Amino acid sequence: MYEKHEEMRNDSTYSELHWQFIGPTNISGRCTDVEAVGPKGQNYTIWVATASSGVWKSINEGVTFEPVFEHQGTSTIGDLAISPSNPDIVWVGSGEANIFRSSNPGCGVWKTTNGGDTWQHMGLEETFTISRILVHPNNPDIVYVAASGHEWTENKERGLYKTTDGGASWEQILNKGPESGVNDMVMDPRDPEIIYATTWQRTRLKWNDPRTYDDHKSNGIWKSTDGGKKWEKLTSGLPESKYMGRTGIDVARSNPDVVYAFVDDYEVAFQAKEGELDAYDRPKKDVIKGATVYRSNDAGGTWEQVSGLTEETKKYMSGHSGTYGWVFAQIRVDPNDENRLYTMGLWINTSTDGGATFEPIKRKIHADQHGMWIDPDNSNYILAAHDGGISVSYDKGENWRNLIKELPLAQFYNVEFDMHEPFRVYGSVQDHHSFYSEVDLSNGKDKIMPGEWEYTLGAEGSTHVVDPRDNNTIFASLFYGKLARASVSGYPEDFKWILHSTFPDEPEYRGQWMAPTLLSNHNPDIVYHGVQYVLKSTDQGGTWSRISPDLTFNNPEKQGDISYQTISALEESSFNPGLLYAGTDDGRLWRTKDGGGSWQDIRTGPLPERWVSRIVASQYDFGTVYVCQTGRRDDDAAVYLWRSTDFGDTWEDLSANIPAGPVNVIREDPANDSILYLGTDVGVYVSKNAGESWEVLGDLPCTYVHDLAIHPRENLLIIATHGRGMFVLDADPVNNTDTEEN
Repeated sequence: MYEKHEEMRNDSTYSELHWQFIGPTNISGRCTDVEAVGPKGQNYTIWVATASSGVWKSINEGVTFEPVFEHQGTSTIGDLAISPSNPDIVWVGSGEANIFRSSNPGCGVWKTTNGGDTWQHMGLEETFTISRILVHPNNPDIVYVAASGHEWTENKERGLYKTTDGGASWEQILNKGPESGVNDMVMDPRDPEIIYATTWQRTRLKWNDPRTYDDHKSNGIWKSTDGGKKWEKLTSGLPESKYMGRTGIDVARSNPDVVYAFVDDYEVAFQAKEGELDAYDRPKKDVIKGATVYRSNDAGGTWEQVSGLTEETKKYMSGHSGTYGWVFAQIRVDPNDENRLYTMGLWINTSTDGGATFEPIKRKIHADQHGMWIDPDNSNYILAAHDGGISVSYDKGENWRNLIKELPLAQFYNVEFDMHEPFRVYGSVQDHHSFYSEVDLSNGKDKIMPGEWEYTLGAEGSTHVVDPRDNNTIFASLFYGKLARASVSGYPEDFKWILHSTFPDEPEYRGQWMAPTLLSNHNPDIVYHGVQYVLKSTDQGGTWSRISPDLTFNNPEKQGDISYQTISALEESSFNPGLLYAGTDDGRLWRTKDGGGSWQDIRTGPLPERWVSRIVASQYDFGTVYVCQTGRRDDDAAVYLWRSTDFGDTWEDLSANIPAGPVNVIREDPANDSILYLGTDVGVYVSKNAGESWEVLGDLPCTYVHDLAIHPRENLLIIATHGRGMFVLDADPVNNTDTEEN
């Protein structure tokens, strides 16, 4: 399908139009793996795998980086591996294995034999996520690929694969069922036929964080001594399978009989106190052991727990990974010291006594650690991959050089703009915060440079709206439906929570990670906010009323750790303030014509039961409304794009020639009613004939376009990408009547 997108990009009328990067350059984004090569004493060549920004390469030890994987059909990378016998051969496994709410599936594995100049797809499309790749130390045609599998659904393609012919064919050599993926693996440095692999029941529910289940038997550690022909499950001294969550593994190169396992252990360590809350203000459950290190001194024959053996260290390890050990669970052993360990969690944690005690490294390095490479010849040299990019240490983690501006990888969820002079853009960024920046047009629309990005009201997942009357009053949703107000100029001093609490006998508000908020087109004092209900304030958030029933299916069996069955999209007509539309994350779609007095279910005809990602009420025609749906959380990449011209009574499919989804956003052009813009998981499309056909717009690399807006005064398109920051494009060549085609 992506090949079709590339054909369309090359053949597009607008292929020469240039998207201009506007930042930010003061933050980076999530990286999933990092490796380097280079003779001792010379500059390292560094390869970086990213969660949603492709693969980047530096040939000067991180002074500069170049993207080398921009048009391959995916930009989400789970792991990469440099061939030990030929550093020009690099394998890339697509699909982030961390199963965040913003993680995305890939479409197999790629290989380059010329240092990233060209790439060849090598299959395994249905694995969806790749957690680890190992290349034989002497034969680059022998490769092992660990497939962690689909994030949301079961699939038989999970497991461990091996090729002996450079990827021409693959054999599945370890499979533990349609729920269990292979999470990690390591090779004995003495004998490449000896492999350790870890399996984990890795399926996420929309309403629960990942976890283990009592009846599951396939979690654990496995060993092969014949290159994967036969496997033995290692159990002596390890927890029962039902307690073993995501597990990392590593071998001590200096003494390969020593093997460490880092287990997200679901055995209970402490009882939760009544009323105790987690990091997102949710009631805390019993505290599990969580991060637990086990050591084997006999190549996996027997194991013993070495961490958390005292009350103090047990408490430390239970908080090691916060509430999401299923994201981390990776361990590295210093290649020259079998007792020096690094575990990855919220921070890098170090032990110098074989795991008995740990301390965190917080020395000016970003949180949430996902990958690490230690130079086997010089273990002072460490590369760390995390949610803030890449960091380099030359002294075993005592000090760090953070590569931020060199890797512009910000993962935006959305974009808002104002009518300030110059206008400003706003957006929330995964694992950072909410930011804004002025867009400097002083040198012309074709010479826009990245500006300064500053904190503003919001969180890492927020919806922003700015009062058009003063271009200064800003509203932002925060985690799971909370709502606040501030001024752009006065934040954070004038921050104010504005959503009231529910009474004890009422259901608590269920808000999506980014609950939709909007100001009325007819009166900006009116604020609408979506939880499981539509809420309305007529005094800028001072008081609130509920103007809808629960619009979700409200299935009690689908209420858990994660706020689900919530309103995910909300829209008001510019023609009549009584006409509102609402869509939910569990696939419902509603309309009211009387300002909330009554609601009609309008998910009819061809619309499937899928997450509603966007609703746009036409600014040109009273009865026209557009709806986007996404199947990402069903492992479904179909294009769901609809239009109704009768207020949602009937629907027509606008997918036309769009080769693949998911679709995240649709917008009407502010100057021409026949022009539509579309943001998808691979780029931006434009239609000049009201959706009858589509073209790829501009020279954008393959990237997740989560939001799109058009500034009406400046006639600039603005996109928020989840992995490459924000871009703008001059819309004059698209909608200017002087350049329109006859």
